[in-house]
Amino acid sequence: MRRWIVHILICVGLCATTAHAGKTLRDVTRVRGQGASVIQGLGLVIGLDGTGDDGTELAMARPLAQTLTNLGNPVSIDDLASAKSAALVLVTCEIPRGGGKVDDQFDITISVINSAESLEGGTLLMTPLAPRPGSPVYGFAQGRLSLPDREFKTVASISRGAQLVRDVNTMPSIAGSFELIIESPFSGWGAASSMAAEIDQNYRLSSDRLGDPIAHAIDHRTIRVTVPTSERRDPGAFFGHVMETDVSGALRKLPAQVICDSRSGIIVMTGSVEVSPTVITHKDLVITTLVDPAAAEAGTSEFAAVKTAEETDADTTTAKLEDLINAFDQLDVPPVEQIRILQLIHQAGNLHARLIVDGIG
Repeated sequence: MRRWIVHILICVGLCATTAHAGKTLRDVTRVRGQGASVIQGLGLVIGLDGTGDDGTELAMARPLAQTLTNLGNPVSIDDLASAKSAALVLVTCEIPRGGGKVDDQFDITISVINSAESLEGGTLLMTPLAPRPGSPVYGFAQGRLSLPDREFKTVASISRGAQLVRDVNTMPSIAGSFELIIESPFSGWGAASSMAAEIDQNYRLSSDRLGDPIAHAIDHRTIRVTVPTSERRDPGAFFGHVMETDVSGALRKLPAQVICDSRSGIIVMTGSVEVSPTVITHKDLVITTLVDPAAAEAGTSEFAAVKTAEETDADTTTAKLEDLINAFDQLDVPPVEQIRILQLIHQAGNLHARLIVDGIG
């Protein structure tokens, strides 16, 4: 079996290169008024092996009878009295805050409404999805169900099971100005003020313009950006330029934290995050401070060394997490696996920072 070894070298006096990409404003903020949208609808799951709704439940029997009639097989409600092969379900689709365009596909969650015991083996019939009852249909959902957790068989999912038929626009107007909301783990007056200054400096350097600052920290989580008059003809380009502002310097002023989003695979570090010597085995990867580099190179097909940055204290025994992440990238370790390894290091007490995964930490 192929085994990867990441060797954390305690080598004082060797400067590590900062190869991990800096973080931009887009990674740590959102526009005020821009949020996720939910579309949902009532659907029917068929093909259940005796685990569906009781056939006497009219809430399920009526739509099932109508569906069968529409498909050319008319039946009466009485004919369904003993059937337990179908279930009435709530279908929910969350559109991310970036919005969606026609034909985009998104994951859906299917939940039992009545007495169905299990959705295992079921198929969702085509279900219209809308933001609220009576509003226009924004998408349709259908497909074969899978159970994310087999202990809870009344909740299922379908990967990319919904397809939009209308655009979902979540972006508010940015014509004159807009406000950026800093995500909670990155908030603070110092960080907000530094981010505002970075926005202003980035714009001045790229446009060679003088004048009043275009960005101000309103509070510890809010930055107001004024679109310059000269940019209002094409505010989208200005907005895109602002959101690419590098805010790595501002994040270093925050306490040591590692913030991970398992869905997007984004890992963001604030402050100076260090890792104590540790040995952890995870699948085909070994993280260790105890293996000699020459031995590691001789016994493995992949190797990446992690060195400590130059320190004034010659007795230091910690390595920079940034360099460990860089080693993961060299070995093409998937972001999801990186996050799991960070959780293991944190559980062992060897991650000198607060770890936040999907908002929990």
